[in-house]
Amino acid sequence: MPIISMFYGIIIRMYMLDSKHHNLEHIHARYGAFEASIGIEDGEVLAGELPRKQLRLVQAWIELHRDELMADWELAASGENPYKIDPL
Repeated sequence: MPIISMFYGIIIRMYMLDSKHHNLEHIHARYGAFEASIGIEDGEVLAGELPRKQLRLVQAWIELHRDELMADWELAASGENPYKIDPL
């Protein structure tokens, strides 16, 4: 589960070969004891939870980096390591 970005105490990961888990393109965000799976297409929480402020930061980051995230998703879904993406 490679870390693709970190900002404001939030760790963003993208699991390799994870397309069967939620069947949607998504990332995993962790902040302290909180963790959530968040859709790349719409920024919606698929599972888990994050505090409201951190969720909004992650959603803003997704909006800025959606194309890069989709390219990383294709790599990860085929078993390759995704590239790191600039933080917020």
